[in-house]
Amino acid sequence: MLAMKRCTPFIFMCAFALPLLSQNAPQNADHKSQSPQPGASPRFAIQQSLPFTPQAGGTNPAGWFINPDGTVHVDNAVVHGGRWSVQFHRELASKNGFSVITRSIPIDFAGGEIELHGYLRTQDVTGYAGLWMREDGEGQMLKLENMSSQHVDGTRDWIEYTIRLPIDENARELHFGVLLSGAGTMWADDLRLLVDDKPIAEANPQQRVLTVLDTDHEFDKGSKLQLSSLTPTQIDNLITLGRVWGFLKYHHPAVAAGKRQWDYDLFRILPAILAAPDGAHANDVLVHWIDSLGEVTTCQAEQCAPVPKSDLNQKPDIDWIRDTTTLGSELSIRLQRIYQNRPRTNQFYVSLAPGIGNPHFDHELSYSAVALPDSGFQLLALFRWWNIMQYWAPYRLDAGQNWPAVLAEFIPKLVLANDRTAYQLAMFELVAKANDTHANLWSSLDARPPVGKCSLPVDLRFIDGQAVVTGLAGKDAASGLQMGDILDAIDGTQVAKLTEEWTPYYADSNVAARRRDMARTLTQGDCKPVDIQLHRNGKLIDLHADRLPRDNAFKPEWHDLPGDTFQLLSPDVAYLKLSSIKAADVPKYIEEAAKTKGLVVDIRNYPSEFMPFVLGAYFVSTKTSFATFTAADLANPGAFSFGDAVAIDPGSTHYSGKVVILVDETSLSQAEYTTMAFRCAPNAIVVGSTTAGADGNVSAIPLPGGLSTMVSGIGVFYPNHAPTQRIGIVPDIEAKPTLAGIKAGRDEVLETAIRQILGPQTPQATIEKIAGRPLPRF
Repeated sequence: MLAMKRCTPFIFMCAFALPLLSQNAPQNADHKSQSPQPGASPRFAIQQSLPFTPQAGGTNPAGWFINPDGTVHVDNAVVHGGRWSVQFHRELASKNGFSVITRSIPIDFAGGEIELHGYLRTQDVTGYAGLWMREDGEGQMLKLENMSSQHVDGTRDWIEYTIRLPIDENARELHFGVLLSGAGTMWADDLRLLVDDKPIAEANPQQRVLTVLDTDHEFDKGSKLQLSSLTPTQIDNLITLGRVWGFLKYHHPAVAAGKRQWDYDLFRILPAILAAPDGAHANDVLVHWIDSLGEVTTCQAEQCAPVPKSDLNQKPDIDWIRDTTTLGSELSIRLQRIYQNRPRTNQFYVSLAPGIGNPHFDHELSYSAVALPDSGFQLLALFRWWNIMQYWAPYRLDAGQNWPAVLAEFIPKLVLANDRTAYQLAMFELVAKANDTHANLWSSLDARPPVGKCSLPVDLRFIDGQAVVTGLAGKDAASGLQMGDILDAIDGTQVAKLTEEWTPYYADSNVAARRRDMARTLTQGDCKPVDIQLHRNGKLIDLHADRLPRDNAFKPEWHDLPGDTFQLLSPDVAYLKLSSIKAADVPKYIEEAAKTKGLVVDIRNYPSEFMPFVLGAYFVSTKTSFATFTAADLANPGAFSFGDAVAIDPGSTHYSGKVVILVDETSLSQAEYTTMAFRCAPNAIVVGSTTAGADGNVSAIPLPGGLSTMVSGIGVFYPNHAPTQRIGIVPDIEAKPTLAGIKAGRDEVLETAIRQILGPQTPQATIEKIAGRPLPRF
């Protein structure tokens, strides 16, 4: 759930409102502890303001990375303070969905907060304009602000805006700039970058302590291991190595304290493991390896890690360390001793987010400069991800996997992947084993099938298991497709066969979310004509249609109503959608809805601001619990304990009508958490269909080769500990679109909600009229 307010889980959707631009995080960078001298750091070149000047021989702003080309240039006709501003201009057909300018500097300065100030002017902006900043750590994004929640759109004269980020102690690079999404024109001028209210050039230097990652560079250019085959014995020995390597990472005092570059230690031990003729010899190698790490002293009573709490949702899976049949007695004895004397709390490779508890995977490098294929780094990706799932994933058991079998299956898939694409596809399959909609391979979506830069100019949705056209892209409706068409085959291959083939690459919590994602990509492919076979009004029809560049094609939208955030559908029915809501406007909306019989809260979207407590306070008259979380335990990797219930406090004003909450497969993460909060109100019901089934603050996982994924980092449950992951929000009253309703342009889910407010005897014609015709607002 993204913005960290009160107990709010941190969800990925807003983080990806701005793609991860220029993510060149330092890999084993030499973060020296001495102070830099003036002139040695780019920040000394950034003084009181950041002027825009034309690039030599062109119109691009000098010193800025621009994407895409042709949408940004300097302008000396419309300026705020200097001679030049930077102008963004986008058409509906412009590439990428947004335009951006970027600068990047190392975070070699100290302070509490960094601020970016700048003036923006907009003209006919359909998306939003904004300043943006992002802090990156060792291979992962740490913090992001991009003004998406401020909804700077339309036409506005010059206004100064400010965004702020607390400086993360693990941050290594700052990326910042200006962006414009959608269409329209925007100018930016007079940018200023400050640290604690002072120009960044005056900030105190960062005193960074060197770690083993700064000093061990043996495998920076590659693991020195490239394999073309594996024997069954080697696979079995690698399974044991993967489990032992991960166990030591989080339990051995030397490794957990950060005294070893544990990734590189894996590469050092791999040749001996691969050369072992059988399991006994491989176990002997591991015994000597453990002994070389140093003595594990017996902990004193007050120093020993406490046993896991009794109110556990998930226990550590460490019974395997007692399996002497597989490990042999010597290796088992050493692992058990390490476990009995494990560190109490300190972990070098993982920490818990303050006040929230989701894991942050510190000091995990993404090795983006390593050339692929590289069998060692590809195996490292498997071992890293698999062990994070074992020790730091709150929904490990909910995934429904035989995890040792998953490890065995993917060792040859990852080790023997012979190019970058094969490696990425194998990682897609692996990450999908989490059955977690958050856990996609977000860095590599272009490699996930179907591959291609073009798609048909339609919006699709699976209705009763069939891919149905639910939207047409304006003029591009000339493709011949119509609302309600059912796609049967694409270029001669049945849609059912395509979705079956692609399912292993889609990391979704449930069928509803997977079909949602496949509907968005189903017609992707090469930018050329495609043969479509479809059903229309009971007839099988063949069409020849053009795929268009995806940036020009009809983009999927939420399923809420177009138009204003708040609408009076009738004197008795109010409507409020959360995709564009602002917290400051909530009191006004509640006042306007006060005399209605019911309020429809549409969460068939992703909330633009965090609403559980702001809006929920109007729905309850007493303090009301609605959720509880599970969080990891640094002293007991793999254990997740229940915390106290989260409750909504009533406000001074109470909405007395019925509250009907709308959800469907587009309701993900923060949307699901918000639904949990509102449905606890005594007059609330949930209408719609099963949601995406992924809730809980996300934790980013960098992977070798510059790849990245995420995992739900805390468990979200109802107060009675009933689960939500994979199950999603199960509505009180199920309502789904039908083929007939889509053809008629009706919103049948909204109609069901209106009937719940007005009563079962209300004529259908009245319901349909209210659902389609909001009253004017005065």
